[in-house]
Amino acid sequence: MKDAVEDFRRTVLEAVPRLLEIKEAEAARRTPEGKWSAKETLGHLIDSASNNHQRFVRGQLREDLVFDGYEQEEWVRLQDYNAEPWPLLVRLWESYNLHLAHVMERTPDEVRLARRARHNFQQIGWEPVSEHEPQTLEHLMRDYVGHLKSHLRQVLGGGDDD
Repeated sequence: MKDAVEDFRRTVLEAVPRLLEIKEAEAARRTPEGKWSAKETLGHLIDSASNNHQRFVRGQLREDLVFDGYEQEEWVRLQDYNAEPWPLLVRLWESYNLHLAHVMERTPDEVRLARRARHNFQQIGWEPVSEHEPQTLEHLMRDYVGHLKSHLRQVLGGGDDD
């Protein structure tokens, strides 16, 4: 997991200057297809960080990996990320994810790698898995990073992943 956390941290740190190069008006512009603006996408990633922060900590304190989901479209709409200053969003996203990297690397191996029969990753995961296949907290952590990288590619160019 050490290499994965280092890659995650590097991904965040390398993205920040590129994100800050995006002009305020450009960051607020929705795509022609009506998809989220860069601000809304980064806001969604902040929401994801917030929800997964809870999961990463709570998952260390319980036997199962069953967590609440959240209504991402509504969260983005209600928080009106397009009205936030772009640099503030970038710095919040950076700080939150650097903290999550810290949480990940401080999670004991025996907890992070414990296979748990009860989970709902088929509902909350970016790349869902079978509800019948035991999963680990590490799987959720890696899934989170994959989701983040996918959306970064959308904002910075180089992919239109979901």
